[in-house]
Amino acid sequence: MHGALTHEVLACAYEVHTVLGPGLLESAYRACMERELRLRDLAYEAECPMPIRYKGEALDRGYRADLIIEGKVIVELEAVDKLLPIHYTQLFTYLRLTVYTSGC
Repeated sequence: MHGALTHEVLACAYEVHTVLGPGLLESAYRACMERELRLRDLAYEAECPMPIRYKGEALDRGYRADLIIEGKVIVELEAVDKLLPIHYTQLFTYLRLTVYTSGC
């Protein structure tokens, strides 16, 4: 559906990791990823609120997507050795919450 955009986002992530390598904090990778997105003229929102809708009310409980690119791709940055099931669960939850969110 968004194959070209996804490919470009993955290229950004690969470039950041190639230049920086492993071992930095997530915040460092996020700052560099944002710079890479700007270099490629990709619009994004950082730390985008992901409110929970409950019985017609949006409740902001501190959930934030690291990056939403072009309003179509969610990037959740993780500075870990291995992705665990909780990381996938978190991303799937954000995808579910976007059904109720109009964006940042």
